[in-house]
Amino acid sequence: MEIIAKIPYVIVNRKIEDNTQLHKEEEHKITLSCERVVTSFDSFLLEEVLDISFRFFSSEEMGLLYLHTTKGMYSYTVKTSPQHFIEQFKQMK
Repeated sequence: MEIIAKIPYVIVNRKIEDNTQLHKEEEHKITLSCERVVTSFDSFLLEEVLDISFRFFSSEEMGLLYLHTTKGMYSYTVKTSPQHFIEQFKQMK
């Protein structure tokens, strides 16, 4: 499986201990290959991914990357611009 592009995404886990809310970020990767898009928890064949879009939610490049698939829409919080990842996907489609 040749990797065409990859981008890191974060999952924020929140829990309350001793009346204090704690935040812990876990970093994962989304990988694009010739056959599929793979995350830490899901795997989609390329023909199952209809589109990929991105929306900023702060003044930085942080935002939500959306995978529009035949199984539904999946969102991932990214801290870097996904432009290269999206361009590579669109070239393959």
